[in-house]
Amino acid sequence: MVHADQVILDDLIVTGSNCVGMDCVNGENFGFDTIRLKENNLRIKFQDTSNSGSFPSNDWQITANDSTNGGANKFSIDDIDGGRTPFTIEASAPSDSLYVDDGGRIGIGTGTPVVEVHVVDGDSPTLRLEQDGSSGFTPQTWDVAGNETNFFVRDATNGSPLPFRIRPSAPQNSLYIDTDGDIGLGTASPDAGLHAIGTLLVGDSDTGSPAEQSPIHFLVDEGWPTQTFTIENTNSAATNSASLQLKNEGYSFITFTDTSTNAVTEKWNLGNRSDGSFTFSNAEVAGLQFKLDQAGNLTILGDLTANGTNYASSKKLKENFSPVNNESILETLSSIPITSWNYKAADDEERHIGPMAEDFHAAFSLNGSDNGKISVSDVNGIALAAIQALKAQLDQKDEDIKQLNQRLEHLEKNKE
Repeated sequence: MVHADQVILDDLIVTGSNCVGMDCVNGENFGFDTIRLKENNLRIKFQDTSNSGSFPSNDWQITANDSTNGGANKFSIDDIDGGRTPFTIEASAPSDSLYVDDGGRIGIGTGTPVVEVHVVDGDSPTLRLEQDGSSGFTPQTWDVAGNETNFFVRDATNGSPLPFRIRPSAPQNSLYIDTDGDIGLGTASPDAGLHAIGTLLVGDSDTGSPAEQSPIHFLVDEGWPTQTFTIENTNSAATNSASLQLKNEGYSFITFTDTSTNAVTEKWNLGNRSDGSFTFSNAEVAGLQFKLDQAGNLTILGDLTANGTNYASSKKLKENFSPVNNESILETLSSIPITSWNYKAADDEERHIGPMAEDFHAAFSLNGSDNGKISVSDVNGIALAAIQALKAQLDQKDEDIKQLNQRLEHLEKNKE
């Protein structure tokens, strides 16, 4: 039996409830429903018949559940002309999954949003930003989330590391980026590219803590010869520059500390004094081990060793004593050329007098196998030995003269 369509040419007012669908029955129990759609394919379609180019004409549809076996239980708004479904709510979605209050605030997981977008969840409420590659760019996914431990950004594409985190109760202005790009750590008014208030620890691991009373601490767990700190001026102009400057109202110094258990000396200080001198000092020994004043005068606390030679003269520091032949030394010394000369690196007017190291070494075989240097102690020793030889010769001549005078006096007396 075919029923004809009913066309009502006037307004239709239904004072009761209305059921539409293949499964509506006579005596339908509406409960409080005003309009009921009842069948296995539930749709409300908005079909716009506008045919003027200046009027919108897109068709829309409200769909309840998929029509296919095993499809989704859902509520959707479909863009019929565009073939898209921009809005879907699945069955069993929790209450307040999406809530817009009277102030335009959006709640996700809450019916009482207090800011423009308010997200509530029992464990780490998260916002995911996913670039899916559909526009030709490399896929990448970021998560922004927070919980009782921290607020964080997670790189979900590359093993889910957390490159950025903020802990609860972090102080005001822990990280501040100013309008000019200056970054403040602990300050809202940074005056440099990086302006830190407090201490700064730079290291290659997350262990350790800043040293006591040390605003900046570089902590490195690497074997020699890794460079811990490098300052390099890459300007191609050959100009002098102060790569590192220490300024202080008083004594400025650098401390070198050996923290090994077998360290003989723990600390050395290198710096300048209020009298303008440059010094080395050791915290465990009284006095200054090294002091160079503005006039170039050098004072050291201990012995001086240069080119392998120790200029200390104490007998306690020496061994293998043997006598020398002063006459032989004097004779050998007399044959060594003594010339006037200047160093190649110095001005021609800066003259010196002395033997060549090679001649000195060949004559006396001193200072080991190094024939390019003359030890000051060897020069002094040779000179002293030669002086003693000359003194002995003079003494002998004086004795000879004395004896000759005595013989002369004796002859003169006998002649009388």
